[in-house]
Amino acid sequence: MKNKLRIVFLGTPEFAVPSLDMLVEQGHDVCAVITQPDRPKGRGHKMIAPPVKQRALELGIPVYQYEKLSREGLQLLQELAPDLMITAAYGQMLSSKVLAVPPYGCINVHASLLPEYRGAAPIERAVIEGKAQTGVTTMYTVRAMDAGDILEQDILPILPEDTGGSVRAKLSQIGAGTLQRTIEKLIAGTLKRTPQDESKVTYAPMFERGFGKVDFTQSAQQICDLIRGANPEPGAYAMLDGLKIKLTFAQVAQGSGTPGQILMSDPKQGLIVGAGDGAVRIMRLQYPGAKEMDAGDFLRGRGKLLQQGMQFEQ
Repeated sequence: MKNKLRIVFLGTPEFAVPSLDMLVEQGHDVCAVITQPDRPKGRGHKMIAPPVKQRALELGIPVYQYEKLSREGLQLLQELAPDLMITAAYGQMLSSKVLAVPPYGCINVHASLLPEYRGAAPIERAVIEGKAQTGVTTMYTVRAMDAGDILEQDILPILPEDTGGSVRAKLSQIGAGTLQRTIEKLIAGTLKRTPQDESKVTYAPMFERGFGKVDFTQSAQQICDLIRGANPEPGAYAMLDGLKIKLTFAQVAQGSGTPGQILMSDPKQGLIVGAGDGAVRIMRLQYPGAKEMDAGDFLRGRGKLLQQGMQFEQ
């Protein structure tokens, strides 16, 4: 096998950008990038290009965008004739015909320690479910969701201060190294394939609409894990008098009381809310119409909005 490969890269969000950069830095011929279409974002619904598209254009790589990679995309791939395809958070299932195009197959960069957390939201689920660690897996892509043979894995501890966003940022960098090692072994002929243990499979599906509402009858630790795991997306929140208050970080606190009731509301002592087995200290929040801020700063300016004794909805 030649030392440098002709590669088509398929990816969409920021998570995939370091892997794309690595391929270029290593001297591979990234002949095309395929990504999702531009999407409207923000209050103005301005069309925003995916981060992978933005980076590919900066690197001078041709970009192709498909809502679904069907006949037109298949024809493009056949014309490009890559040695290998790489996918990283691309967002689509690939057909058997597409996967058959490159002689060395398609390798996917997945943000979990497979077979744990197959699916679209492995990073957030790992934090929300209180896992002590997660990681990155490279695998061969097959016609089943994240079910291909495992190639390489790297482990990342999840720290108490981590959020879904911070874990994602770390894994995106780790993933580039995992992919680099995978390709080096592929070229050297030393790459090993390990079938996944189907008895250990778990799933991390997309979040349903409305996900993220805090259930204060849960344990304090479960509440804190939900709040940090859902930060920044899909976001955790609590309802108070019909208002949706975003919660972005919390810690287990001393105290006990009615779940959802504000037990303490003081700029110095903090915002403490009752939980199923104790209490949580809300560290950061975003009140409707205001920016995200530390709870102490919020209480200094708008303490009357979150007073002791108030009750969050269940």
